[in-house]
Amino acid sequence: QVQLVESGGGLVQSGGTLRLSCAASGRFFNNYIMGWFRQAPGKEREFVAAITRSGGSSLYAESVKGRFTISRDNAKNMLYLQMNSLKVEDTAVYYCGSSVLGYVSRGRDNYGAWGQGTQVTVSS
Repeated sequence: QVQLVESGGGLVQSGGTLRLSCAASGRFFNNYIMGWFRQAPGKEREFVAAITRSGGSSLYAESVKGRFTISRDNAKNMLYLQMNSLKVEDTAVYYCGSSVLGYVSRGRDNYGAWGQGTQVTVSS
C-alpha cells in the first residue's frame, strides 16, 4: 500500500497555470494505476485524470481535456498534474489516489489511499 501526499495548490487567476504533485511512499509505486480527483464544496469527488502504470496512456475528464496533463515519474515515486488555462470552475480540493485495477478507470470507488488533498482556487 502506498501513502500519498499532494502539494502544489494555491490561488491563481483565471487563465493561469499550476502544477500539482503527489509524492508516494511505500514500495512498488509502479504497480499502481494513479489518478487525480477533485472535490468542490457541496459536491461529490469527481474524476479528473488517470494514468497507466508505465505512464504510456492516460484518461481525462471531458471538462479538463486539452488543458490538463497527467504524468508520473516512477523512479521518483511522483505523480503530477499540469493545469493550464485554469477556469473558476476548476476551484476544488485536488486528491491523488491509487488503483490496483488492471485498467484505467474513472470510478472513484476504484481508487484508494487518498492523500489529504491540496486546495486550488481560481479567481476571475
